Amino acid sequence: MGAGMRAYIIFSGTGPILMLTTYPALTDPRLVAKLAQKGIAKFIAYEVSVERVRDIYGVPFEVIAADLAAVEDCRVLDFNGHHIFSRFPFAEFGELIKVGEPIQGGS
Repeated sequence: MGAGMRAYIIFSGTGPILMLTTYPALTDPRLVAKLAQKGIAKFIAYEVSVERVRDIYGVPFEVIAADLAAVEDCRVLDFNGHHIFSRFPFAEFGELIKVGEPIQGGS
């Protein structure tokens, strides 16, 4: 696993996802733009321990981590909110990260 690997639980309008990324920060404009292209323009997120994610997900984690080893990119590891919440207590969440602004002029 590369030293730059990070793991985030991201909450958007469609529910939580667990994502691995090799971008230096979740707020990196390139990563924010990539997520926006996928329909995730506004979200809150928490970083979680990559080691803990590896312990929980095992082989699927290793496959995705290997895929990310030589590139700066991101991959969704889990999109099942119940599964994510049942494995990560709030005490393991890092600092809150907010990205995006409300759409102006909406009702």
